[in-house]
Amino acid sequence: MRFARTIAFWTLAAGLLACNVIVMQHSLTARFWEDEAFNLTVPLNLLAGLGYSSDGALSGSTITPFDPRISTGPTVLLPVAAVVALCTDPVVGARLVPLTFWVLLIAGLALLGARSVGRWGALVAAAVPLAFNGVGSISPIQGPADLLGEIPAAALLVWALIVLPRRAWLAGLLVGLAVQAKLIALLALPAFAVALWVLAPGNGLQRLIETIKRAWLPLILVGLPSALVELAAFVSLGFDAYVEHLRELVRFVRGGGQHFAPTTVTQKLETLAGAWFVPAGVAAATAALCIIVAVLGLVFARPSHDADEARTCQNQHILMLASAAGIGSLTFIGWWATAAHTPLWVRHPAPGVLAFFPVIVIVALWGVRVLYTRGTVARVLAVGATALLCTSLAWSVTGHIAQTTQPRGETLATQRADVEPIREWVERTGTEWIAADPWGAAVAPIVLSGAHVGLWDAPAMVDVPRLTGAACETEVLVEGGRYRVCAAPAG
Repeated sequence: MRFARTIAFWTLAAGLLACNVIVMQHSLTARFWEDEAFNLTVPLNLLAGLGYSSDGALSGSTITPFDPRISTGPTVLLPVAAVVALCTDPVVGARLVPLTFWVLLIAGLALLGARSVGRWGALVAAAVPLAFNGVGSISPIQGPADLLGEIPAAALLVWALIVLPRRAWLAGLLVGLAVQAKLIALLALPAFAVALWVLAPGNGLQRLIETIKRAWLPLILVGLPSALVELAAFVSLGFDAYVEHLRELVRFVRGGGQHFAPTTVTQKLETLAGAWFVPAGVAAATAALCIIVAVLGLVFARPSHDADEARTCQNQHILMLASAAGIGSLTFIGWWATAAHTPLWVRHPAPGVLAFFPVIVIVALWGVRVLYTRGTVARVLAVGATALLCTSLAWSVTGHIAQTTQPRGETLATQRADVEPIREWVERTGTEWIAADPWGAAVAPIVLSGAHVGLWDAPAMVDVPRLTGAACETEVLVEGGRYRVCAAPAG
């Protein structure tokens, strides 16, 4: 029986590895979309000697140092610059960086699962990110290689949880780097504060004092990456421009940079429930049952005076994970659900979903073990929860692969083929700027062409040619596939 279980485990592990390879390969060659392209302008400008600057397409369409509209930060974009400097294909090279963070995310969750509930916990935890479907909106996460900050932030948060018990200072630094991967990772701070409190010795006031003693260095290190970035911005911009930079950053954070109709809590929760490769009802039921089993496991496993040291340490470890995952999930989902100004894009809470939801599953698997020893009713609940969770994960991973293998209307290769005449025209004419008309599908082709990308309605783009997928109202300067460059409208 043990040999059969070992064969089953390694067969499923190999299958999960194969699924990840398929998804990663597909993601590397998927359509290069506008947010990725806009992010890539920062490493390209840095390598061109223009400093840490975007093309400013959403900030006036001029080279914009430390652009507040680029919410993917230096933790991702500086390594991208290093890789692109060594790579002949800037898009593929850039995508290798978030893909590396995806591997770190899966490995970190597997390690947490193995430490908490053994090898089956590692397998299940590592499968959870593949169950998440970030495609269903106009601002998607197409896959793990997208040049975005959500997956890198999630990976860094998971590894911060791993090192927190023994190296709280390193956990603080990793959280700080997560913030500079994606600013919204700041929402993870309450989760790590409570986790530190759970790990502190003593009770009552003594525990609070110990938590404060242990927290000051991690807290400083959380802020260190952001402080260094802001110092670099201050030195680069000067006092007056830096003050304006801070004002723009505050406006962007408060407004989200989007102008959509207000959304409701119900709409947000429905969107989240639909962001999996199973029906929304199945996803909600699986989540509810996992939470119930995790809570019951914590209740039944309360420490007793006669518990051995190893069991006490294990229970504290699980309580730390449960506290961090519970509060982290509530913070991310609670903020997003109640932020009426943010659209129905599941990408916004994705760092918290990808980092903390799998940890809830780990705690639920541990809870299954506890319940299995607590009588017939508890055992039935444990078996039912395990069956539903495994069925949902298998269904989701299968659905993810099915979605991945569907024919694609546009890929990176077809984009390059369409853009090639435009790229040659840009090189031949020395065109520096092309305006996207409108923001969206026109952005990536401009970046692929080698020109700087602006936005058609910006004052700086008045006399600049425009790239569009529609018919030109002025002279067609060059055409490539589905895209064409139109002369600027007469003044």
